[in-house]
Amino acid sequence: MHKNTNKRVFVEDLGLVDYQHTWDYQTKLFNSLIDQKLAMRELSESEQLAPDNYLLFCEHPHVYTLGKSGKRENLLISEAQLKDAKADYYEINRGGDITYHGPGQLVGYPIFDLDSFFTDIHKYLRYLEEAVILTLAELTIKAGRIDGLTGVWIDYENPIKARKICAMGVKASRWVTMHGFALNVHPDLNYFGNIVPCGIDDKAVTSIAQELQKPVSIEIVKEILIKKLQALFEFEIQHSDKPIYK
Repeated sequence: MHKNTNKRVFVEDLGLVDYQHTWDYQTKLFNSLIDQKLAMRELSESEQLAPDNYLLFCEHPHVYTLGKSGKRENLLISEAQLKDAKADYYEINRGGDITYHGPGQLVGYPIFDLDSFFTDIHKYLRYLEEAVILTLAELTIKAGRIDGLTGVWIDYENPIKARKICAMGVKASRWVTMHGFALNVHPDLNYFGNIVPCGIDDKAVTSIAQELQKPVSIEIVKEILIKKLQALFEFEIQHSDKPIYK
């Protein structure tokens, strides 16, 4: 761990943005943090400075992404049907299986140097889940975890009724993270019917709007979620006035 830690997090809202562009942007930041950490090794401890951290929020046009441990057959439609659904498909370098992203889903990508927080990927995932659980509680939705299944669930104590409301998948190298979580605020849930979500074929998928049976602002959800993440990770928020994203 660095002698000097840095809990400053630049929060950036990218809006509705193409998946490939966002993946490229994440990768740029991820590699930059790793390069900075490697460069610090050449300096004395008193000269070492931990890199800044980033938290990107966005929505994506319809897209399916398959994690490196996933199975291609969990995409249940053909390339022609993908085209008809106006959806893209990517095989990517995060953990986990297949998932869907689309408008109305709040996606968060923390690019954190965990050396400035704690070097424990299990704890990192639990903190992301906890931030979502606390956010949902503030919206009067009771949510929790299911042993052995990453993500956040409704009716998590009932295997038959359990339904996923937030999926997660991350990549980490040298304690730098990328990828993250996807919280269903008000997406078109029909798109989940084209996949075996996260490779789990006996659990349904839901959204905040479906659980509350009323429209919900993605901006309000995001504001609550940022506060919960800040409280758990104890970081200092910086809003980027000059987005790096192009």
